Parts: sequence; structure tokens; C-alpha cells
Amino acid sequence: MKLLYAEDTADLNRAVTAVLTMNGYDVTSVFDGREALAKLEADAFDAVILDIMMPGLDGIGVLTEMRRRRIFAPVLLLTAKGEVDDRVSGLDAGADDYLVKPFAMKELLARVRSMTRRGTEYLGDDMTVGDVALRAGTFELSCRNTVRLSVKEFALMQVFAASVDRPLETGYLIERVWHDAPEADADTVWLYVSYLRGKLRAVGSRLSVEGARGGAYTLVSA
Repeated sequence: MKLLYAEDTADLNRAVTAVLTMNGYDVTSVFDGREALAKLEADAFDAVILDIMMPGLDGIGVLTEMRRRRIFAPVLLLTAKGEVDDRVSGLDAGADDYLVKPFAMKELLARVRSMTRRGTEYLGDDMTVGDVALRAGTFELSCRNTVRLSVKEFALMQVFAASVDRPLETGYLIERVWHDAPEADADTVWLYVSYLRGKLRAVGSRLSVEGARGGAYTLVSA
């Protein structure tokens, strides 16, 4: 599972990143809100952990901008003890959960497991399409290089791989990958298609995803 963790306290950032990594998560850690948003624009994550109090752009600001940009990865907010207003504001902005500092690592891991548990049952078996291999056990996309995909990226790639060279309508992709979740729309699909295009380029594949926002998309073989 791919996690983004934003925390400006360096020691805590390193400690939490180490614990999450030791428990099998692929963690990208950043130290401020603007850097977090840049990572979210460039890549897909299965869950996001945001400290509320960060310089430049705080956690609630990041969360608000995520939802505005149709990035619906589940978010765990880290809040200071007693800051009830922050928790309320975070939940109103679209947070999925919150955890009060200081926290026990076991509780953090439990909250993350809860957020990332859903959506992994349907990923199926390994697949090969064109010059690309998909490994369900590790969510990896491999060609000349290998990258790790988020759960939703992996599921989307599997749907494309099962219908290579066939156009798939946006509504069909929402049904198959997002199971008609109310927050998923044409912009959500476009964002994840954009992520996949970047990943296919990154691994050196000759495959490409063609199509325009709101219409049909096709995984095109070379």
C-alpha cells in the first residue's frame, strides 16, 4: 500500500516513516503542506496522513485542496490534544479519521489498516499485456523498469489490460474500478488515467492510454 505522510517535525517524521515501512507500507514522507500537494498531483496514494499544524499550508488546507482537485484518497489527520475545532474542521473538509498527538504507534497502524483495508479483494491475479507485467501481490507495474501502483491505479490498469485496444467509457470505468462510489466522476477517472500514463512512460512501456476527459479511454498496444 502506498502512503503519503506529511509532518514537519523531523524526528517524528522519521520515526513514523520507519514504523510504517517496517510494517510493509510504501511511504513517501514530506515536511510541509505544499510539498504534500505536489506529491498528490504527481502520484496516486492509497491513504494520506496529514499533520494539521504545518508551515506554508496546514493539513486542513491540503485536505480541502485535495477534495477540490477530486483526489479522494482517505485522509487521517493528526491533531494536537484538545484542539476540538481542528478535528471538526477536518472532518467537515472530508477527513476520514483523526488521531490525537501524542499517539501510540499501534493505534496509528490500526487506523491506517482500517483506511486501506477496503478495495483490495478484487485485484485478482498477475497479468501480462504487451510489454508490461502486473504483479497483484506487490501492486507493481514492470517493463524496463518497475514502479509501485496504488490499489486504484492497479485496478484501473487491470481493467484496461483485460480490454486492450478496446475503448472503455468513463461510466464503465467508474462502475468497475470505483464501484459507482458517489465521489467518483469523470474528473476522478481522468486524474487516474493521467497517473497511469506517467507510470507507463516511467517503466519504458510501448503501451499508451488514449482518450479525452469524460469520454472513452483505450489501452493501445504498440
